[in-house]
Amino acid sequence: MAYITQKLLTFETFLAEYGDNPRYELADTELIDMEPTGSHETVSGKLATQLGIAIMAEKLPWFIPRTCLIRPFVDAVTARRPDIIVLDETALASEPLWEKEPVITLGRSIKLVVEVVSTNWETDYARKVEEYALLGIPEYWIVDYRGLGGVAFIGKPKQPTVTVCQLMNEDYIQQPFRLGQLIISPLLKNLQLRLDDVLPR
Repeated sequence: MAYITQKLLTFETFLAEYGDNPRYELADTELIDMEPTGSHETVSGKLATQLGIAIMAEKLPWFIPRTCLIRPFVDAVTARRPDIIVLDETALASEPLWEKEPVITLGRSIKLVVEVVSTNWETDYARKVEEYALLGIPEYWIVDYRGLGGVAFIGKPKQPTVTVCQLMNEDYIQQPFRLGQLIISPLLKNLQLRLDDVLPR
């Protein structure tokens, strides 16, 4: 992840100039180039496919948009672009921007967010945990397929880990899953998925 702008951007400017570009997000007025790699996209793509299959199998009114921004707080100049976001289609009528732009502002519209960890692992394990919890997103996955996160988050020795964060009251309860372990999702009870299933070949 690289901070690439010297000027401060407003949310509106970011949306106009970078809203359609999946490579960028905005954090406190600063443009961030998320620098995705091929392996990162492989994991994201395989995971989105598996989640989509589970959603369809359970006949839920949810979907995974091709591109979407989260504006976590109206008074903060931040626009997050998760690797995967699962939206509740029945809640979108209340979203003030959705009809004109793929921007989500209400936590109740979001069922699940997934971040695939890259070199900016600190953001995924700390800042986004706080932002997504405050927004009220019920489930947040941190997919650290290379084991980059700090020992405090993924244990020692460091190893590939999926951390499933379940919102309880206003905080996330975090459960790590390692290679070979079935990932337990409180939202998708019939999901049969291991980290091994989405790794690059």
